[in-house]
Amino acid sequence: MANVRRIGILTGGGDVPGLNVAIKAVVGRAADHGIDVVGLRRGWASVVNIDPDDPSTAARYTVALDREAVRRIDRTGGTVLHSSRTNPVAVKAGDVPAFVRATDRLARDDGKVDVTAHAVRVLGHLELDAIIPIGGEDTLSFAERLSREGFPAVAIPKTMDNDVLGTDYCIGFSTTITRSVEMITNFRTALGSHERIGIIELFGRHSGGTSLYAAYLAAVDRAIIPEVPFDMERLAGFLAADREGNPSHYSMVTISEGAVPEGGDITEAGEADAFGHRKLGGIGLAVSQEIKRLTATNVMFQQLGYVIRSGAPDTLDRMVATAYGTLALDELVQGHTGRLVALQGGSYTSVPLDTVAGGQRKIDVTELYDAQEYRPKVRDMLGKPMFLY
Repeated sequence: MANVRRIGILTGGGDVPGLNVAIKAVVGRAADHGIDVVGLRRGWASVVNIDPDDPSTAARYTVALDREAVRRIDRTGGTVLHSSRTNPVAVKAGDVPAFVRATDRLARDDGKVDVTAHAVRVLGHLELDAIIPIGGEDTLSFAERLSREGFPAVAIPKTMDNDVLGTDYCIGFSTTITRSVEMITNFRTALGSHERIGIIELFGRHSGGTSLYAAYLAAVDRAIIPEVPFDMERLAGFLAADREGNPSHYSMVTISEGAVPEGGDITEAGEADAFGHRKLGGIGLAVSQEIKRLTATNVMFQQLGYVIRSGAPDTLDRMVATAYGTLALDELVQGHTGRLVALQGGSYTSVPLDTVAGGQRKIDVTELYDAQEYRPKVRDMLGKPMFLY
């Protein structure tokens, strides 16, 4: 049994339903073991912006969490700890706080600054024995860096795209798909009334999980995913034929925001964030305009953005978030650090935290997608996991 007396917990990256549930589970399990929990606010921005010599900074970026503090947080979505996309490994030079010591700054070739040494010093100043970060690949990549630096960490995976390597499931995926299916089903009303082609853009930078599973469960005609570049004219032909074959005279396609047309580039804009990602979005509108031109049919475009990641989690996300939070605390108590809690083959487990460094988990196109017809296709259901990928 490890001698853990005080731990930190944070959430980073985009919010998803279920984060508050996981936080509550960690705090409840910690209380059972007599362990104090400190919430680090605004993700990794906390360990960058806390000045060990200025108590007011710690007051702004931390909050004590006990059973009473988290009693009702699971009833809502989002994260009570707030979030950010701060990466202590790559902070813009102008954003490094003046109080960060010169010895805690490491200049990078790209002009940014690595302040990992300062982050470790802050965690020590807060008297934390370990940390439980909840996030996707980007947030967890710094958790893995802390682990390599010798600071104990056990991570919890969350992402709408379900694309963290090492686990069959990430917090937020079920609720996101549930909301998407409901909205797509409702969207049929307008499409059928006006006999149009519907284009629905969903989140998904590298993995087409959201587009594929929403289309699969809502029986959408076609689905475009980042794993397979698409031909615009062929897609237009499919949608025109689908519309003609539908007694209600409409057709639909879901498309991931990271989808790429054959010979084209990913649609993104703005400056890259701390993890090297520019803002995605716009492929759905571009496809809508082209489909209208190619088919001479009016199109309805709907971008299902932040609304599908908002609100309270569904039952599945509550269950998994509760289990992940409980398991993460148990792993710390057992001294099993440098781990990522996970679901594999329907059972809860943990895997080495450096697994997340292998990239993103993507759709198995051979097993789950018809790349010629642009639609979900499960080749063989027997033996497939509950979430299919």
